[in-house]
Amino acid sequence: MRPMRIVVIGLSLSSSWGNGHATTYRALLRALTRRGHDVCFLERDQPWYADHRDLPCPDFCALHFYRDLRDLERHRLALATADAVIIGSYVANGVAIGEWVQSLRKGITAFYDIDTPVTLAKLEEGDYEYLSPAIIPGYDPYLSFTGGSVLRVLERRHGAPAARVLYCTVDEALYPPLQLTPHFDLGYLGTYSSDRQPALERLLLEPARQAPELRFVVAGAQFPDGLDWPANVTRLAHVAPHDHPEFYARCRFALNVTRVSMVRAGFSPSVRLFEAAACASPIISDHWPGLETLFRPGEEILLADSTIDMLRLLRRMTDRERRAIAEAARERILAAHSSQHRARELEGYLLEAMERRKEGARIVRVASAPQPREERQPQTKIAAGMSG
Repeated sequence: MRPMRIVVIGLSLSSSWGNGHATTYRALLRALTRRGHDVCFLERDQPWYADHRDLPCPDFCALHFYRDLRDLERHRLALATADAVIIGSYVANGVAIGEWVQSLRKGITAFYDIDTPVTLAKLEEGDYEYLSPAIIPGYDPYLSFTGGSVLRVLERRHGAPAARVLYCTVDEALYPPLQLTPHFDLGYLGTYSSDRQPALERLLLEPARQAPELRFVVAGAQFPDGLDWPANVTRLAHVAPHDHPEFYARCRFALNVTRVSMVRAGFSPSVRLFEAAACASPIISDHWPGLETLFRPGEEILLADSTIDMLRLLRRMTDRERRAIAEAARERILAAHSSQHRARELEGYLLEAMERRKEGARIVRVASAPQPREERQPQTKIAAGMSG
C-alpha cells in the first residue's frame, strides 16, 4: 500500500509518567514508521508531563507541543492535508479539537479510545470532557481498546459509523526476556486507581501480610499517602519504560489487575499485560470476560480471584511450570499482539474508512448529477386537430 501521512493528537507521547497511553502510542507509531508511513504526534504541553519526560525527542516520528487550541492553528495545514488524523481519549479540549479537525479535514478523522469503558460512563453521565455525542458520528473509524459487545453499543447507541477494536500493544524488540535472578516473588506495575485498589489489596497486599517470607513490589505513580504497605512490599514511585524488562525479570510473577469498569465491559486488556508477556514474565491476572480470547488460561496466563488463589500459586508452582507459562505467553505476543500486528490492523481500518468515504462521495455525485429530461413525443396532426 502507498505510504500515508498520519497526524495523532494524543494525551502524551513524551512522558509515560502516570499514564498508560504513552507506551502504546510509542509502539504503534514506531511500527507505522517502520511500515513506511509519515507520522506526526501533537501533544498538549502539560506541566506534569513536562517534568517527567522520558522521550522528549523520538526518532520514529515528529513530535510537536502545543499550548492550547489556538496554538494548534500552527498545524492547520498538516491536519487539513493528512490522510488520517487520529485524536485520542483524555485529550484536553478534545471536543473542541475534534469539531475543528472534522471541519477542515480532507482525509479520515479517527478517534482512538484507550479508555472506552470510562468514556461510555462519562457519556451516560453527560460528562463530555473529551468526547461528546455530537462529534462521534464524524469519527470514522472509532478505534476502541475495548472489544466485544461495546463495539455494537458505540455504533447503535452513539452513532459511530464504524467501531473497530484496536487493542493496546507492545514493541517486542524493546521488551525482550532478560535472564536475571528474580528478587521479588510478585510485582505490580501500574498507576494508582481507586477502583483498582481493592483487587490490588486482595491479590498482593493481603498475600504479603499472610506470607511474610515472600517479597513483593508495587511500582507506579499517584498512590496516595497513608496507604498501609506491609513491611515485605517495596514501593517504587515510577519505573521508566526502558527499565520495564528488568522490572519484570526481577519478579517471579507479574500481577495484572483491572479497573472495575473494564472488568464489567470485558475485552479490555491493559498494555502492561502485553508488556509482561513480551518479557516472558509469568502473569497472574484477575479474571474478566474476553481474557480467554487473548491468552489461554492455565497455558499462557494464570488466574487468581482470591488471596488464597494467589498464595497457592506463589507457593506451589515450580520454576519449570512458571517458565512454560511465560514462554507460551511470549509466543502468543509474537503471533498475534506485536506492534506490527496492531499497525497492520490500523492500516486496514483506515483504508476501509477511506473506501467508505469514496463510496459515499460517489453516491452523492450520482444523486446530485443533473438527470436527463424525459423525451416528449411530437404531437401528431390528428392529435393537434382534436385538441383544437
